[in-house]
Amino acid sequence: MLSRLRLIANHLIKSRTMSTTVHNTNKACCSIPPVASDYQPKGSFKSYAQFDKVYVTGPEDSQNAIVCVYDIFGFFPQTQQGADLLSSALKTVVYMPDFFEPDAPYPIDQFPPKDEEGQKKLQSFFGSTAAPPKATGNLTQFAKKLKEDGKTKVFAYGFCWGGKVVISAGGEGTPLDAVSIVHPAMLSAEDASKLTIPLGIYPSNDEPKEEYEKILDVLSKKPFAAKVDGKYYPNMFHGWAAARGNLKNEENKKEYEDVYNRLAKFFSNV
Repeated sequence: MLSRLRLIANHLIKSRTMSTTVHNTNKACCSIPPVASDYQPKGSFKSYAQFDKVYVTGPEDSQNAIVCVYDIFGFFPQTQQGADLLSSALKTVVYMPDFFEPDAPYPIDQFPPKDEEGQKKLQSFFGSTAAPPKATGNLTQFAKKLKEDGKTKVFAYGFCWGGKVVISAGGEGTPLDAVSIVHPAMLSAEDASKLTIPLGIYPSNDEPKEEYEKILDVLSKKPFAAKVDGKYYPNMFHGWAAARGNLKNEENKKEYEDVYNRLAKFFSNV
């Protein structure tokens, strides 16, 4: 489909009542609207583990599995296309659970917030439906189930809010074998210091570069340092690889392809 991914393919629980004082301070995350896409996802929706709705793409009998944690807009064609591409490149099943069930993703028609009341509603969403500790627990449980069902390795990647979730799930005792974060919200070197597995990290110009560099420094001292991968995308914005991606824009499309190539290479090397 996308040329460089073809190249790779050929070679290869905490409660939802968490306090709303936990804020997402990434201004771009709270202001850039998602982009419409006419892509038709290749996977299907099924129930698995504790989730009633999971987007599943690729060979379910593959040796390994990858879990995607979407951004605040939930299932979106650009995000699903990325999952399809990774699955095709690595010949590995990719799962995208509905981490917001039984609730809904953030309403697109109310984004970006237009006033103070809208800002409060968005921050409340991050402290309830999208509370990272709740989702981190769900991701851990989901990964354990995959291992119980015979998967040799389980990886996870997340966007925006989902980046906070997957990096938080990679600490002591994790069932995951590697995690990756793309234009992550709430980026924190402290979170990285707790990792016990390799990290792939791909921030945009809207994420703090100094925090990204701190994270790389922290991970350079870890026993798995050689498997860490990172690239800063100074010409991209928060959301370019998920719901906010505009694949009709050539520069966005180019970097979209690039980051999914890096994700594929990262997971294939751990």
